[in-house]
Amino acid sequence: MPTMLLKCNRFIITGMRPDPRSTCPISTGLEFVGDRWTLLVIRDLMFAGKRHFREFLQSEEAISSNVLADRLNSLVENGVLTRRDDPSHGQKAIYSLTEKGLDLLPVLIAMSAWTQKYYRTTRRAEAVDLVRRGPKSLNKLQAHLRQEHGIN
Repeated sequence: MPTMLLKCNRFIITGMRPDPRSTCPISTGLEFVGDRWTLLVIRDLMFAGKRHFREFLQSEEAISSNVLADRLNSLVENGVLTRRDDPSHGQKAIYSLTEKGLDLLPVLIAMSAWTQKYYRTTRRAEAVDLVRRGPKSLNKLQAHLRQEHGIN
């Protein structure tokens, strides 16, 4: 008889959605990062050094300003990013990763590795290099991002 490794049930999570949903961790994760824009904003914070609203708008995927505003607000509300006023410009905000946001780094690297393996036309030199360097490189990048984003 096969052993069940994971069982997903339905229940209500208060504060997130009023309707029933799955307790499966993959489903729950996709509730938050399942659209293309959320992970692309996090990608830009981690790998492109983008920190301001207008910088995110310049990404090649061409996110619209209303969708970007929604994703940034959601990321801040869910504790993945912080938002603070930019001292050099009164109307700008600076977005930074939190520990929760930084913990998505291995997810992005794993997604990149999977995509490079099965969709060779998407390979970029910097992405290939990041995947090839392995765990030691991950630790170094995490340390760099901690310092850059003020994560203790």
